Amino acid sequence: MSNNLKSQPILGLKENWKQFFLLVLINAFVGGMVGLERTILPEIAEQEFGMVVKTAILSFIVVFGLTKAAANYYAGAWANRVGRKNLLIIGWLFALPIPFILMYAPNWSWVVFANILLGINQGLAWSSTVVMKIDLVGEKDRGLAMGLNESAGYLAVGGVAFLTGYIAAEYGLRPYPFYLGILFTILGLMGSWFLVKDTIHHVAAETKTSSVRKLRSVFKETTWTDVNLGSITQAGFVNNLNDGMVWGLLPILLTSRNFSLDQIGVIVATYPAVWGVGQLITGKMADHFSKKKLLFLGMFFQAVALFLMLWAETYLQFILLCIVLGAGTALVYPTFLAGIAQYTHPEQRAKSIGVFRLWRDSGYAAGAILTGIIADVWGVLPSIGVIAFLTLISAVIIRVRMQPV
Repeated sequence: MSNNLKSQPILGLKENWKQFFLLVLINAFVGGMVGLERTILPEIAEQEFGMVVKTAILSFIVVFGLTKAAANYYAGAWANRVGRKNLLIIGWLFALPIPFILMYAPNWSWVVFANILLGINQGLAWSSTVVMKIDLVGEKDRGLAMGLNESAGYLAVGGVAFLTGYIAAEYGLRPYPFYLGILFTILGLMGSWFLVKDTIHHVAAETKTSSVRKLRSVFKETTWTDVNLGSITQAGFVNNLNDGMVWGLLPILLTSRNFSLDQIGVIVATYPAVWGVGQLITGKMADHFSKKKLLFLGMFFQAVALFLMLWAETYLQFILLCIVLGAGTALVYPTFLAGIAQYTHPEQRAKSIGVFRLWRDSGYAAGAILTGIIADVWGVLPSIGVIAFLTLISAVIIRVRMQPV
């Protein structure tokens, strides 16, 4: 009897801190893979491949978003069958060719192919680290866990976006900025393979004490019909819709304002850096404050920042607006995942998170397609204005539909 009690996994951040922070570090490497592209890929499209049509330039975000969305869904659907650790390792195996393709791609089709691989890597690896951390910490510290997880990932996005902008300004757009990606893939794969332990037994332990009802249709209720899960999912979709626009069009807008490449790198990196650091605070807030209020405020701040970008001219103005945009995103990002985890049964959690992340990351593709078309027909500024309006509508849906919990 005592031996069984000793072998029973214990939930909690303090009790599982070694595995938890190993997963935080690995997720930083996952985020770093996205940061490789954040500053310089639109520049490569225009300067090296002579591309001027915005929908064509943003094609890499479209395929990334669609592939990542699909990988997110299957990561959730397969988590219990394949194992969280195995999905993490598979995700890193898909990442191995990416930096080499980006360094030596002879045409834009190769860049698009690299982003298919990147989408699979992000969907499987990031989803696995999210689910495993929630498994480890239990109910009390979910928001904090997601804050730490997403903070590590998006600090890496911001830091690597800055570094690649600096390296590109000093040594050229290719190949040197992408050497970082080789390091990330080796460290991420080796750490996942040899050091990470699966968390399926922690799920079994939590299932015994959970009072959360099981969903009849995980896909349908997470997508829309459950007022809380559906409200969170639509906000996640719109959040990444505006992030896809910022990723693709902000460097182009800044270039049109005659900023230098290293200045663009700082501005572009400010947004995910604030997003990343902010989650160290907002993650814990999601454990103590109303998730509805945090989500509404976050989406509202994003909308305001995007609207004001229509009139921004100076370096300082763009820095300040990226800080507001990053703060708004920091409020919502850990709250999304903590909310999904709160409203789903432990046995359905991985699948529900997979459905949420399917729709959330479909926003990348939708944002890139929508903003690319509008930018080609009417210009970059109208494109930003439309996305700002949709972000405001999302905030209103949260305010009207979600229960005050």
